[in-house]
Amino acid sequence: MKLTAATVEKLKPTDKRQEIPDSLCTGLYLTVQPSGKKGWQVRYRHGGTHRRMTLGAYPVLSLADARQRARDMLAAATEGRDPAGEVKAAKAPKPPKPETDRDTVAAVIDLFLRRHASRNRRGDDVAAMFKREIMAKWGEREIQSISKRDVIEVLDAIVDRGSPVTANRLRAHLNTLFNWAKGRDIVQANPLDGIKPPAPEKPRDRVLSDDEIRLFWNACDGLGYPFGPLYHILLLTGQRLREVAEMTWREVDGNTWTLPADRSKNGDEHVIPLSPEVLAILEGLPRIGRFPFSTTGETPVSGFTRAKERLDKLMGEAVNKDLPEGADPVAIAAFTIHDLRRTAATGMAGLRFPPHVVEAVLNHRSGTRRGVAGVYNRFDYADEKRAALDAWSRRVAVLVEGEAGNVVRIERAR
Repeated sequence: MKLTAATVEKLKPTDKRQEIPDSLCTGLYLTVQPSGKKGWQVRYRHGGTHRRMTLGAYPVLSLADARQRARDMLAAATEGRDPAGEVKAAKAPKPPKPETDRDTVAAVIDLFLRRHASRNRRGDDVAAMFKREIMAKWGEREIQSISKRDVIEVLDAIVDRGSPVTANRLRAHLNTLFNWAKGRDIVQANPLDGIKPPAPEKPRDRVLSDDEIRLFWNACDGLGYPFGPLYHILLLTGQRLREVAEMTWREVDGNTWTLPADRSKNGDEHVIPLSPEVLAILEGLPRIGRFPFSTTGETPVSGFTRAKERLDKLMGEAVNKDLPEGADPVAIAAFTIHDLRRTAATGMAGLRFPPHVVEAVLNHRSGTRRGVAGVYNRFDYADEKRAALDAWSRRVAVLVEGEAGNVVRIERAR
């Protein structure tokens, strides 16, 4: 039979399975089951044996596509290959890695992340740092071969590229990894013993100025979803990056967001009042899953390092776009996303909100909320937190939009 798209569509099932050859492509068959299901099959010879291979179901695989696929399979068979056997081998489960691979750095890190770091709220951060800083350098080496000199060279290289804090964090994570491996008799010694943090750290005090806030906000608009609105909300609420990035729609109830204890850094449930400005941002987000900030609809957003690099570039382009020809470019003082939290706290303090209210907004256990005082002082300052966050959001709106009449300066707050 000369098969056409019309004849394939019109063929009716019978009480027996039908196999109809295609006269234009020798070896291609249309199969029609008594149930009415149709599909494509190709037949060929390999090693003196007749072989058959299912190509796909109709109408998912059209007549034209079935012919092309059949021709590809028949051409492979003329070369001495067995297409059906190749497909079967590709689908077969992969054999387990030989036991000799179990001591590679990559294998031990994988075990460490599953057995130990996954219990930590910031286990994803540890995994990301190891992947970024360690895997390419040491992944295939046996972990027992890693020496103190190897560690120092890696840490020094990170410091030299201008990331001393990252070097300190990596040292801490590696120290935990090797101590864990030593406790499981994977290594006999920890090469981090005696290695001090490679760079001194001082408390950060970076706060964005009014002009920088305006520049930052407009650059976020250019950044787009999901990072643009995510960064806006970080500035308006003063909350931590991961806590906002991993927010779920179920945590938001009206004009309140409740951060559960298992996602909070200090293990305390935290209630964050949402200002009208924050609610407007949330209402404008796409609903593609349970996370407000997501590119897949199934997992919260990631890729923070690249997003910050794009933000820095947009801010740099904006601040230099009107420079006269030949002028030296203006550099923006470096800042981190965590500095937005300090900027928000400083802004609320500048609006005359007292420290204990700002601490409550930030979910800090310090000052009046620390130690014995914190045990007895269970008042959550809900009204005060809302007043502070509403005033700060209005303040940011004024900086961005220039509508001074919309801000109410808090001269005396509880």
